[in-house]
Amino acid sequence: MPYYILLSNLTDEGWKTVKAKPERIKEVNRELEAFGVRVIHQYAVLGPYDFVNIVEAPNNETIARVSIELGFRGTIKILSMAAISIDDFIASVKKN
Repeated sequence: MPYYILLSNLTDEGWKTVKAKPERIKEVNRELEAFGVRVIHQYAVLGPYDFVNIVEAPNNETIARVSIELGFRGTIKILSMAAISIDDFIASVKKN
């Protein structure tokens, strides 16, 4: 399955939720699983984004749906990027 990098920022409402119930982050991970997305790694980070998630999903459409469904709640904004493993990237370059 393809990998994706999700960079996210919490909205003010999202921060209120995390402050009141930090374990909500893990609950969202279980919701992702219901979409067919598996969280590989998850980090809280400093800088322009609040969280970095590396996930595995069946396709771009699934990731788009996740971004829409979670974004619709008004607690998070997500930037999604498809990721290619270095070995796959090198193999694709060698085909030329």
